[in-house]
Amino acid sequence: MCVDLGRIEHAVEVSASSLYEAVAQPRIFRDNDWIEGIGRGQPPIFVKIKHPKIEHTVRVQDFERRLQTSARSPAEMVLKNRLRDLFAKDR
Repeated sequence: MCVDLGRIEHAVEVSASSLYEAVAQPRIFRDNDWIEGIGRGQPPIFVKIKHPKIEHTVRVQDFERRLQTSARSPAEMVLKNRLRDLFAKDR
């Protein structure tokens, strides 16, 4: 879920294997006119995991910054590359 400048909530449901994969997926937060009026990276995206029930908040700018950091293992490098591709594809 993301809240626009008019305080209207926008939500999308996705399936993901990690928090950051969930943040990378929802094109709805980038493909609609209302997102243009929000400062880049400023609105947090709220992630609610259904099972087990968990909630997270991630700022897009923090997500992008994390993707740019060096991977500490080959598995993390593969994950970050996949997330970058997924996030870029939806832009």
